[in-house]
Amino acid sequence: MRTTQLVLDSLGRVHELIPAVLDGLTTEDVLWRPDPGANSIGWLIWHLTRAEDAIVSHIAGAEQEWDTGKWNETFGLPYAAPGGGFGMSAEDVGRFTVPDPDVLRQYAEAVGALAGEVVSKLTDADLDRVIDTTYTPPVTLGVRLVSVMVETAQHIGQAAYLKGMRERATGTASAWHGYV
Repeated sequence: MRTTQLVLDSLGRVHELIPAVLDGLTTEDVLWRPDPGANSIGWLIWHLTRAEDAIVSHIAGAEQEWDTGKWNETFGLPYAAPGGGFGMSAEDVGRFTVPDPDVLRQYAEAVGALAGEVVSKLTDADLDRVIDTTYTPPVTLGVRLVSVMVETAQHIGQAAYLKGMRERATGTASAWHGYV
């Protein structure tokens, strides 16, 4: 198995979980926050897909799916583009909105397809290429892919946990027990 196949498997598993986490949730559910300082399910899924989109697009030397698909307009977010959630305050997170959970699912599908296309073309030798010299040591393509795998796995787990909290709070527990 090639290293990039492991990356594709990791990202693919996150993308399999996104619809499972969103299944049965209303817009109100995905925007719910257990307290004013917490992230919402919707914000977490938006953020993990934005991070993946930004990194994969940078690797490909291409425009982000967020921009080519005009997703900011579809979401109707109050953030300046190309915001992706990094460094946001709790107040900023609280302003996150989405018209429908399907919009999150559709954006995630588009980003997943882009990631699959870009990563499947990489070779193991590509992973040693330096892509960011602003850090010491400079960041390689492989290190950046590890970052996106960790970021997406972490946030889909948080979103699944919040779904369970929300379902217990509303008495609408589902039978889904993902492998998050």
